[in-house]
Amino acid sequence: MTDTKALLERAEEALAPLFKQIDKTAQACTERVLAAFKEARVSSTMFGSTDGYGYDDYGRDTLDKIYATVFGAEAAFVRHSILSGTHALTIALFGLLRPGDTLLSITGKPYDTLDEVIGICGEEGAGSLKDFGVRYAEVPLTAEGLPDKEGILEALRREKGVKVAFIQRSKGYLDRKTLSVAEIGELVALVKSVSDAFVVVDNCYGEFVDGKEPCAVGADLAVGSLIKNPGGGIVECGGYLVGTRRAIELCGYRFSAPGVGLEIGASLGHNKSLYKGLFYAPHTVAQALKTAHLCAYLFAEAGYKTEPAWDEARHDIIQTVTFGTPEGLIAFCRGIQEGSPIDAFVSCEPWAMPGYQEPVIMAAGTFTQGASLELSADGPIRPPYIAFMQGGLTYESGKYGVLCALEKVKGLDGKDS
Repeated sequence: MTDTKALLERAEEALAPLFKQIDKTAQACTERVLAAFKEARVSSTMFGSTDGYGYDDYGRDTLDKIYATVFGAEAAFVRHSILSGTHALTIALFGLLRPGDTLLSITGKPYDTLDEVIGICGEEGAGSLKDFGVRYAEVPLTAEGLPDKEGILEALRREKGVKVAFIQRSKGYLDRKTLSVAEIGELVALVKSVSDAFVVVDNCYGEFVDGKEPCAVGADLAVGSLIKNPGGGIVECGGYLVGTRRAIELCGYRFSAPGVGLEIGASLGHNKSLYKGLFYAPHTVAQALKTAHLCAYLFAEAGYKTEPAWDEARHDIIQTVTFGTPEGLIAFCRGIQEGSPIDAFVSCEPWAMPGYQEPVIMAAGTFTQGASLELSADGPIRPPYIAFMQGGLTYESGKYGVLCALEKVKGLDGKDS
């Protein structure tokens, strides 16, 4: 019979050295953010609101420069009006690709919500890249779930007109390892050795986990959502793009209109939360990482496959637990929901979520809808029935949610806690 309190004490004792390293990374990232704020001479005058066209929004334009500095890029834009990570990626792909170009995904199939953007599936004529004459190809991962470097080189030489080489940093809904920034740097160098294609990185879930970001190792563009890591749990909507000046210029034209670009876009009073979220981000990401490590330890002890393992280095905030049955996945998500601050009384159910091909169950008792830096869990109802957990604004609340999930799963299995 397992005593949960004793198990928790054992877990936190084992995790203490890892937590110390997480705090060290958070400190370094915080110092990088503060140095960028200082260099940009941030003041409260930048929090003012603009409306209409938003010309000469000094706070907006300064935040763009701060993001570029923090993410090791030449340029950037950050906007509350970017609706999601998928929207930010759509801006990036349509900004860089033209009819006759090829989009080559070099880390297997991208995240599910890009399927209809690319034209892998969905309604013909809806406005996908395929509808606009953009070809798509992908390089499958190796049997070990790693990028196939020889396959990438072969595809770059074989496919006509490769304009964008696409890298997904996180595992998405695949059972594979997340890429480190160092590994992304190796892939960038590989692509650039034979091609002048833009290298675009879906950076969602990875910001402030490693000491560097993808643009610092040569990526032309990195893209993410503000209700994930860089919003710090403060920002309630938005996204960002960081990269080379030319890539950002082209994406800016797609975001607004050719010839207009980033000169317009009223901040409507959002500037303060965008600055504040970035300030909080390294610390809040550290809280989510600690929550993920704890989840991995506890569920490994309970006999489930976890990835990453509790003692492995992490390169995003996602933790997976493989249950092998839909009942296990559903029980886990319901436990996370019960341990959340919002809608803890709700019993979540799988549903046909827009952008996905299978029913998805999603536990999201969050202050901001869909904010996955807050504790949340989800997964498609398909074998091998993997729960994807992420977030935790505070380690204390994250711990509580994970323990609730453990109790729910043990109850399903008939185990005594």
